Amino acid sequence: MEYTVQKLGLLAGVSTRTLRYYDEIGILKPARINSSGYRIYGQTEVDKLQQILFYKELGLHLDKIKEIVISPSFNAAKALSEHREQLLDKRVQLDKLIANVEKTINFNEGRIMMTDKEKFEGFKQKMVEDNENKYGKEIREKYGDDAVNKSNQKVLNMTQSEHDEVTKLSEDLHTTLAEAFKTGDPAGELAQKAADLHKQWLIYYWNEYSKEAHAGLAQMYVDDERFTAFYDKEQPGTAEFLRDAIYIYTGMKQ
Repeated sequence: MEYTVQKLGLLAGVSTRTLRYYDEIGILKPARINSSGYRIYGQTEVDKLQQILFYKELGLHLDKIKEIVISPSFNAAKALSEHREQLLDKRVQLDKLIANVEKTINFNEGRIMMTDKEKFEGFKQKMVEDNENKYGKEIREKYGDDAVNKSNQKVLNMTQSEHDEVTKLSEDLHTTLAEAFKTGDPAGELAQKAADLHKQWLIYYWNEYSKEAHAGLAQMYVDDERFTAFYDKEQPGTAEFLRDAIYIYTGMKQ
């Protein structure tokens, strides 16, 4: 069966403007253009649109989705299997949050007791699972399953007071790093303060700290575009600057 832009938009629940944009950026081209100049989509394009919408639902940026679906090695069957696993994980996260909300309602109505730790269990579990989905493969390959599992458990056991402290540390780190970057000196006082704040922040998540692992993580910030984008969001070059500061702080050579 074939569809025009309007019919495919109605079928998929997306606007015709979106489909035209997908054509323009090359993520979803029509099968052909008919004699009247209308875009015509076939079954292959319908299936690809389904994949694109799956990835959007999972929170991927359009640039990344395009990179995946136009790759010569893209396997639709494997992608569907991966979508299923990710959606099941998402359902587990939602179920935990729902259970947490229901427990809080019962607590507020005086039917049960609830500790402060329990109030945040659902959120901490989601944070761990989100981190696994984004970076799990890389950090497990780099540090091993045992280290990552212990780190995840440390997060799950974090008290609200500890969570507040690490949040404040993160804010101080980014403020100090931004000021240090302006000096252009990774060996300077501000840059070394940022490196020390980064270490203090890591200790809340890592079961054990080592200079080698700290320096290795700093290098990952430069090697992995997702980390680089996070640190370079306000000022390009910040990830490399932090890496250099941490190398100096830990005594590890570049």
